[in-house]
Amino acid sequence: MKNCLSLLAIAAIGSTFSTLTAADITGKVTLKGTPPAEKEITAFKTDKNCGAAATGSVMSRNYVASKDGGLANVFVYVKKGLEGKKFDAATESLKIDQVACMYEPYIAGVMVGQKVEIKNSDPFMHNVLASSKVKNPTFNIAQTRQGQVDSKSFTTPETFVTLQCNVHPWMFSYIGVVDHPFFAVTDKDGKFKLSSKLPAGKYTLEFIHRKAGTFTQEVEVADGAAKEVALTVDAK
Repeated sequence: MKNCLSLLAIAAIGSTFSTLTAADITGKVTLKGTPPAEKEITAFKTDKNCGAAATGSVMSRNYVASKDGGLANVFVYVKKGLEGKKFDAATESLKIDQVACMYEPYIAGVMVGQKVEIKNSDPFMHNVLASSKVKNPTFNIAQTRQGQVDSKSFTTPETFVTLQCNVHPWMFSYIGVVDHPFFAVTDKDGKFKLSSKLPAGKYTLEFIHRKAGTFTQEVEVADGAAKEVALTVDAK
């Protein structure tokens, strides 16, 4: 389901250079309005291990925005325009860490077949439970020692594969799985850059935020032309 959205202008910010054969896609997602207040994860106070590992109050991460409204944790990827093209999985692993009883990063992206290294940096047990709605491999891994790393991969595009620690049920991480390298996650300022240069053509970008919703935008890129996309979404 696509939600109502307010789009700022999508404009070219560069020129074509004869030495380039593909375009950099960058942009920013901005949150409009005041989102619901984040909630304190009070279970930290009652869990001896997590309480000792945390510093101060630990809050939910539904809406993480900068002072100027830049919205973090938006998964951005090319949804249409690459049909029929095949890409080898990235050789660099995606690293998911469990530290101070939280998953880092909270939102991440990975290619089909790319390794995902899940680490326990805490000096106590976590149990990683992976769930999928499209028959991606699921698993249930007890990580009993500090520094333990387990490697997995996924076989099918999906937004999102969910990781949860069922010892500490507030711990979640969400992984967008795509069959190409053209994806990104907005940073703390709401900014993103697709991880690879996009060949010239017409594409549909999809933006997914777990609370604000899902949005799409058409974009056309020329060889060597840098594009900047600006998107404003409403708080819900």
